[in-house]
Amino acid sequence: MVDIARRVWNHKWKIDPIVRSLLDTDFYKLLMCQSIFRNKRDTSVTFSLINRSKNIKLAELIDEGELREQLDHIRSLSLSRGESTWLRGNTFYGKRQMFRSDFMEWFETLKLPAYHLEKKAGQYELTFEGSWPEVMLWEVPALSVLMELRGRAVLNKMAKFELEVLYARAMTKLWEKIENLRDIEDLKIADFGTRRRHSFLWQDWAVQAMLEGLEDKFIGTSNCLIAMKRDIEAIGTNAHELPMIYSALAENDEQLANAPYQVLADWHEEHDGNLRIILPDTYGTEAFLKRAPDWLKQWTGIRIDSGDPVEGAEAAIAWWKDKGENPEEKLVIFSDGLDSHNIRDIHQKFNGRVKVSFGWGTNLTNDFRGLVTDGSLDAFSLVCKPINADGRSTVKLSDNLNKAMGSLEEIDRYKRVFGVGKQKSFDVFV
Repeated sequence: MVDIARRVWNHKWKIDPIVRSLLDTDFYKLLMCQSIFRNKRDTSVTFSLINRSKNIKLAELIDEGELREQLDHIRSLSLSRGESTWLRGNTFYGKRQMFRSDFMEWFETLKLPAYHLEKKAGQYELTFEGSWPEVMLWEVPALSVLMELRGRAVLNKMAKFELEVLYARAMTKLWEKIENLRDIEDLKIADFGTRRRHSFLWQDWAVQAMLEGLEDKFIGTSNCLIAMKRDIEAIGTNAHELPMIYSALAENDEQLANAPYQVLADWHEEHDGNLRIILPDTYGTEAFLKRAPDWLKQWTGIRIDSGDPVEGAEAAIAWWKDKGENPEEKLVIFSDGLDSHNIRDIHQKFNGRVKVSFGWGTNLTNDFRGLVTDGSLDAFSLVCKPINADGRSTVKLSDNLNKAMGSLEEIDRYKRVFGVGKQKSFDVFV
């Protein structure tokens, strides 16, 4: 096991690449990338960094030169032979050759496209523009770099012994959470913490702790590199990016209303089983289910990623019952703002009524709350989202008003088209 404190101390004054592989990303990005490569590869998109935690001035904490060095290093990366072999030959979700030859041939020669970086009002404006399959792969490594550089800015001020104590306390804190989950029968939980992790080393340690502490209750990680390294399952399906861009490309209100379902129709052609998971909240879960075509009722399950998790799951259960489906045979994946206490509560409420699974993110891989007196290592809400597609602005409504994005005019239009009523606001942790 790596001595993380010693590693941080030894490298604190040296260039230490944060992202060392194109596989240091979430599995769902690769699944989506293949789908986009097949269906929308010529679409031009722009992704942009969005810091929802406005009080954290990243441009005042992180040196621009160091940030550019990290981003430039990512642009130098390409798949190694071993990484390509793993993607081509490994079994994912029970399926061999998940990734098609044409996609792999493209991916094996890929270098991530250029980025644009500038400072504004104490924040970094970081954008990526180009063809959709290329640009989308910037999201996870860009977030990983920003999160870790912010952490390094704090850690660089600490003495060696202080670092030792900090990581000892953080390890104890995480282990206590894991112990709190051990006695939950039928628990199924995965690591979803790549994008806003403390560091790669810390995420890898967290995965090892989950393997040791939860054994077969821990079902895998979203991080492809760690999955390959630890010989465990790579976990992930699809994300809001798909309906956001499909919707932006719509020529009229009718196409807009159908866009979220066209996403899933394209997905349906490629995947089956546990990869057929509905993500309904991009433009409101209630509106999505109300308009959903009947063929979606046969999908394996649903992922709850915003709003009140209980309300979201209850809405899904009611929808399945209304469609003549047995909710007990359906999978509900909870993935928003989880920690050990609400994992316990949610599992207790829904276990037996549905198949319950959890994607544990930031509170697994970046919970340093209370370990630094000024809270300077506390996780914050940083995202990298598509903001336009072929020159048209994107919109996200979510089941949480605080996660909405887009111009007020377009938001009003989307609310009208999708029949979204008054939205609730929830604290955004990630």
